[in-house]
Amino acid sequence: MRLGEMLRDLITAVSSIDHPFMKAGKEGAPAGIVLMTSDKGLAGAFNANVIHAAELFARRQGSVRYYTVGTKARNAVRRLGLADTPSWPLGGAKLDTAREVAHRVTEDFTNGTIGEVVLVSQQLVSMMSQRPRTRKLVPILAEDINALTGSDEKSKRSSGSIECAPEPEFVLSRLLPKYLEFTIYSAMLETDAAFFAAQLVAMTNATDNASKLIDELTIAMNNARQAAITKELLEIVAGAEALGVE
Repeated sequence: MRLGEMLRDLITAVSSIDHPFMKAGKEGAPAGIVLMTSDKGLAGAFNANVIHAAELFARRQGSVRYYTVGTKARNAVRRLGLADTPSWPLGGAKLDTAREVAHRVTEDFTNGTIGEVVLVSQQLVSMMSQRPRTRKLVPILAEDINALTGSDEKSKRSSGSIECAPEPEFVLSRLLPKYLEFTIYSAMLETDAAFFAAQLVAMTNATDNASKLIDELTIAMNNARQAAITKELLEIVAGAEALGVE
């Protein structure tokens, strides 16, 4: 992610910055989980997998606070008895939704309501594969800097010296809120794409299974009809023989 690379290089370049995202969250505060699913189903285990990933993280963490994006995530959290969870739909104006979510979690993190912001969403690996991914977005500590860009070692290399106008500290202070906003926005787009891919695969499999079932039932029906006709002919022949009719 280019924004992550820019953030990493800026953080490396600056001496210090006074921003809440660069400081550890309030000790003992629950983790804030932004759980992202689709609004609809008919996509196999797409939503169930990401909800399960969030539940596993919550069990390890102990105390958590949910922020749900997507109707399926909202319903899953409500089943846990957390009806007052902040919720947003995945559909609609995604950029506006991403801004609202980012503003809400930033406010709660700054106030100490939550100690960190964790995003649990689907990663689109390919058209045939979608994988739940759990990422800590805030705070960005020294050990988290290399993780901003993604996964492989090549992406972790510095892209060289950076020249900023005005100072890098000022640019970084303005970029950090946008980093959270656009990371959530990017995850919403990826969730949408992954959902459509999962739904396509699920509906294709359902169509194939229905076609196989139709073929099997057609063969069974033909066998039953043939057996009934054969039985009827045998009864006619047997009756004719009993009456001595040639």
